[in-house]
Amino acid sequence: VQLQASGGGLVQAGGSLRLSCAASGRTFSSYVMGWFRQAPGKEREFVAAISVSGGSTYNADSVKGRFTISRDNAKNTVYLQMNSLKPEDTAVYYCAAGAHLMAVTTTPPYWGKGTQVTVSS
Repeated sequence: VQLQASGGGLVQAGGSLRLSCAASGRTFSSYVMGWFRQAPGKEREFVAAISVSGGSTYNADSVKGRFTISRDNAKNTVYLQMNSLKPEDTAVYYCAAGAHLMAVTTTPPYWGKGTQVTVSS
């Protein structure tokens, strides 16, 4: 599966952004999807994941209550709605895919190119 993230940009603290990740191929609905981020000088970290049906979601503690992951299997797209953004959310955001939740939250086999999110104070 090939993944392409978009929707990043510059936003003020407290603002919102919605990231999208479009996937190629006809098997999108069979993949667990996730989002990761990497801030300058830091390791890449897990942000959120969603089950194949969209019925279950998982979020890192740092984004709980602020970020929401969702998916539209008819459009082969996964989203990350980010609200109440903070300067510490500044990072390159990557979407990822895999067959199993454990893999997607740790070492996903498929990655897309990232999209930059910058939150100004």
